[in-house]
Amino acid sequence: MRYLVTGGGGFIGSNTVDELVRRGHSVTVLDDLSAGNEANLATVREQITFIRGTITDREIIEKACRGADYVLHLAARTSVPRSVKQPLETNQINVDGTLNVLIAARDAGVRRVVFASSSSIYGDTPTLPKHEGMPPAPISPYGVSKLVGELYGRVFHRTYGLDFVALRYFNVFGPRQDPGSPYSGVLSRFITAMRDGGQPSIFGDGEQSRDFTFVQNVVTANLQACETPGIGGRAFNLGTGGRYTLNYTLQLLEGFAGRPAKAKYGPQREGDIRDSQADISLAAQAFGYQPQINFEDGLRRTWDWYCSQR
Repeated sequence: MRYLVTGGGGFIGSNTVDELVRRGHSVTVLDDLSAGNEANLATVREQITFIRGTITDREIIEKACRGADYVLHLAARTSVPRSVKQPLETNQINVDGTLNVLIAARDAGVRRVVFASSSSIYGDTPTLPKHEGMPPAPISPYGVSKLVGELYGRVFHRTYGLDFVALRYFNVFGPRQDPGSPYSGVLSRFITAMRDGGQPSIFGDGEQSRDFTFVQNVVTANLQACETPGIGGRAFNLGTGGRYTLNYTLQLLEGFAGRPAKAKYGPQREGDIRDSQADISLAAQAFGYQPQINFEDGLRRTWDWYCSQR
């Protein structure tokens, strides 16, 4: 099969590309490298087609979609704090860019588009775990942009017959997540601070919790969502079904590093939610999703990877 992975040079994208190549598929990657890194594709670079470009460029996305059976649409501005500071940029990439992808996929006769959505669409409602039947209530421009992407996908599914599946990622972490930006995922910043003898920063009291999901679980689900018939037009949570506080995470990292974290606590960031946990039963029923790597094992693997990259 022929796959197009937008954002394939990024953290989740490159791990997905590795698995697609391992399974013998033909892969094209479209990435403008604003957040991704071509080095993430180094081990498979000779086995894929790489197009440097942005999803906001209609001509480039049309070219990339030609001949594709499946589109894994992972390209996005993924930061909640950055979306609060730069809502227009977030909308241009996550909404306008997604619309470009859907139009190009429709016109190219793509079998299915699998869209990387987010748990951010649920907002900060107290109900846990979050399930797909809950009304969306995003509290950040990023959450809004992902919800709009889902809505556009469903409309294209119903109006144009473009098969579309949305996967709501819950706090994905793992090797290749970039810790170098203030908008990076919290675990990558925690790990590199501990590795390098620094002090991790926590926004809030550290008792906020997340359903941290190791990237390989998401990679497997991405491919299941492409290959499983009869699930078009639907959205599914991707998490572990668990919930872990930031303070507990630091305790684990203290054990890995053999030293206290001495974390610095500051005010909670605007747009951040307090608690998040996924109900993953719908994905389990629809396409057999079961996370194979739990949080603690995934954190240990991620720690080991970052230490190897020092």
